[in-house]
Amino acid sequence: MTQETFKNTVFILKDEMYRFAKRFVMSSDEAEDVVQDLMMKFWQKRDELEQFGNFKSYALKSVRNECLNRLKHHDVKIGFADMQLHRSELYSMEVDNLKEHIVGFINQLPEKQKLVIHLKDVEEYDVSEISEMLEMEENAVRVNLMRARQKVKEQISQLMSYEKRSITR
Repeated sequence: MTQETFKNTVFILKDEMYRFAKRFVMSSDEAEDVVQDLMMKFWQKRDELEQFGNFKSYALKSVRNECLNRLKHHDVKIGFADMQLHRSELYSMEVDNLKEHIVGFINQLPEKQKLVIHLKDVEEYDVSEISEMLEMEENAVRVNLMRARQKVKEQISQLMSYEKRSITR
């Protein structure tokens, strides 16, 4: 197919293809992209186009298929983005919920353990500094810290095993 033949048989359909594409994609820019992409494909396959008896119906069918593919691809991308957003929201809720539980577990500790774990893990003081502040032996600070962490760890483990049992039911 020569350039002149292509222009007279294929290129003259571009406006009709554009209007048809716009009905599907509802966007002028996207409809123009569809037509431009198809024109490029048609030009690359110009020698094979002569085998189609009614090229106009082939061109409009190609427009429809291209639009549907783009819409499907767009829906998949939107669905994936929505799923990612939902997962991050769930993760954020889970983290916030876990933080609340940990704070609750710490608040249930005996006073010395609560003070020691707060000063060490939240305020990030050294054991020697905590020892001075609370007027305790460094060894007593370490023991209280170990016991506090152990109790919190046990309660978190119980919470997690409870959550797993609830999910599997």
